[in-house]
Amino acid sequence: MGTGATKTRIEGNPDPVHVSTSHIERANLTMRMANRRFTRITNAFSKKFENHVHMVAIYTVRYNFIKMHKTLKMTPAMAAGVSKTLWSMEDLCEKMEAVAPKPGKRGPYKRQA
Repeated sequence: MGTGATKTRIEGNPDPVHVSTSHIERANLTMRMANRRFTRITNAFSKKFENHVHMVAIYTVRYNFIKMHKTLKMTPAMAAGVSKTLWSMEDLCEKMEAVAPKPGKRGPYKRQA
């Protein structure tokens, strides 16, 4: 299952004063706190990798399009100019249903012996 990401090598001469992992560590902590699948000792895990990927996608959309951030006083998507409106969970569900494959016709019922 591909992610659609492209690996690109970036080189430069970063200023050591501004090199820090604190933003990434904070993002990781926020994700772990919001999603039980990322806590270290848990029974809330994804049995299938595909389900895990979907949960990360839902979390990312919620964090960026639905959740109001106190420091920004808006969502990150609105601050970046990606969205002009605040999404609701209903909006997210509608968008997910619009792109979801339609279920196929079920086969005949077979009784088990």
